[in-house]
Amino acid sequence: MRRITRGHHPHPVRAEPVEAPFFLAPARKQGRPFDKLRVNGSPLRRVVLAATLAAMLMPVAATAQQAAQPPAAAAEDTATLDQRAADLIPLLNGGGDVPAAFAPEFLAQVSEPQLRATLAQVTQMLGRAEKVATLSPIAAHAADATVAYEKGTLTLKFAVQPEAPHRFIGLRLTGTQTGEQSIDEVAAAIRALPGKTGFILTRLDTPDAPPIAAIEPDRPLAIGSAFKLVILAELVREIAGGKRHWDDPITLDGGDLPGGFYADKAKGTIATLRDLATKMISVSDNSATDILLHTLGRDKVEAMLPVVGIKDQSGMRPFLSTLDMFKLKGVDGGKLGDQWLTLDDKGRRKLLAEKVAPAPIAAIPAGLFQDNKPNRLGIEWYASPADLARVMDWLRRHTETGPAAEARRILGLNPGIPADTAAHWAYVGYKGGSEPGVLDMTLLLHAKSGGWYALSGTWNNPDAALAEGRLIGLISRAAMLAAER
Repeated sequence: MRRITRGHHPHPVRAEPVEAPFFLAPARKQGRPFDKLRVNGSPLRRVVLAATLAAMLMPVAATAQQAAQPPAAAAEDTATLDQRAADLIPLLNGGGDVPAAFAPEFLAQVSEPQLRATLAQVTQMLGRAEKVATLSPIAAHAADATVAYEKGTLTLKFAVQPEAPHRFIGLRLTGTQTGEQSIDEVAAAIRALPGKTGFILTRLDTPDAPPIAAIEPDRPLAIGSAFKLVILAELVREIAGGKRHWDDPITLDGGDLPGGFYADKAKGTIATLRDLATKMISVSDNSATDILLHTLGRDKVEAMLPVVGIKDQSGMRPFLSTLDMFKLKGVDGGKLGDQWLTLDDKGRRKLLAEKVAPAPIAAIPAGLFQDNKPNRLGIEWYASPADLARVMDWLRRHTETGPAAEARRILGLNPGIPADTAAHWAYVGYKGGSEPGVLDMTLLLHAKSGGWYALSGTWNNPDAALAEGRLIGLISRAAMLAAER
């Protein structure tokens, strides 16, 4: 089975995000001094939704030895922490001397380019770091800090060596907040982004209620891997009807798959529907997605489009697999894709059968998407923010009880927003999508007071790569503000 190793969020040649935003949490390994970070629970990728962050952070916690230090030493350590926190500001802004600031054991786990790429995602979202706003020691040589940026704040933890020059041995970014004070301010900031944007925040369990806030809510836009929600909906329909069960085994047939967990698995490997759905949604695994699509059938997934509320279905017909899309954009310099864009539905289906399906996976160039430039955004999955809100509402209503409730659990594995924001909700379900020039974040939110909401934001720009962190921050801020309503 051949693998596209260049896999990205839905696409093969970028390392896969964001999937989600880049609020970081450690994936602990016993006995290791550093923890490999994951992006919202998924393996490190080029943060988008999702692009991917690559960083190694040491969890910082007080030890008995540190706690027993005498007051004089504690005062000295506090001064050291104050100084080292201040030293972070130029580093956060892309300057400073990384080898001088970070201990060799830290840099052995994360390279300077990886570290700088991670920090650049924050400045992309919040502007320049201005000052350390708060500092709270949590151990003799570790502290919590809040950094004020032009457009918000960053919270972090850090730890330094006990001995001079007190290089950093741990750094963990724990959350961000943009500065918008209302949903209307968030909407205005999204509207101001270059290119085309769409946004909706709406109450789902109040019949005929108008959106709380919206920007072009009915305009279809490219949504990247958010299309996988429709595949999940068809799976839910079949499971709720008793036709399929979560533990049904699917045997890999050895056919070509895009990058993902199953791309390297041998013919005859067995995966359950639960395994496939979990990977498709929580880490946006492309191989799992294509296996599920082929198992369920393109025709049945397309038949779900009007059922789940996609009003203009032309942007999802024919319903492409991720591998179909990679071939259209990459094979023969994109000539298949150029032909696709000139055809009607019937012609596109013929092209898929006669030219796209037979095209070898090796014909997809290794450099596809590596330049981070938008590539034929007309070849995508299209839906409006209001469409995606209706899809989430359909999933909400059809996963309340019975076997289908497992899908709601799966939707909640990767909340797509930072943990401190998600904690303001009783439940957060999420799916996003991205490729160069495309970013979508769609959330299903259950308020602690009982109400259900959908929040969806999409940004397209066919002319330039996106400052993805900006939309990620704005959607996260909208989720926080909506929880406080």
